[in-house]
Amino acid sequence: MTVPGARTAHTGEGAHTGALSAELRVSLMRIVRRLRAEKSDADITDSQYAVLGLLSRHGASTAAALAAHERIKPPSMTRIVGSLLEAGLVERAAHPEDGRAQLVALTPAGHAAVQETLRRRDEWLCHQLSRLSEEDRRTLARAAELLQDLSES
Repeated sequence: MTVPGARTAHTGEGAHTGALSAELRVSLMRIVRRLRAEKSDADITDSQYAVLGLLSRHGASTAAALAAHERIKPPSMTRIVGSLLEAGLVERAAHPEDGRAQLVALTPAGHAAVQETLRRRDEWLCHQLSRLSEEDRRTLARAAELLQDLSES
């Protein structure tokens, strides 16, 4: 699928940057949307899952640090954490160094939700990749490296 009005990015020598940008944006957003659908629990929102994923990767954190990382306002994070507490996916504990703060951490149920979601997402993507030729998978492996570099700059 091409973006209306955009030249096809992969034709000719050297990709037209504007067209490539548009095609990548659309393709990446569709893939992300499809991967997000592969969750362990349909009742977990994308925002809630983002917090669960952060806690899984980085360990316990304060709600303020989670809000800063997700670039949302602290009251919004308070609501997200509250809903995760209510669902039994996270727990709060006293911060060992700051008596005014509390740490938010995954419960075993929260950890299981993250692991099952990752398993489902990997399974879906592996199935899609298995339909491609070896050459196309090598191309995507190189593209994954380049996308990682772009995401870090």
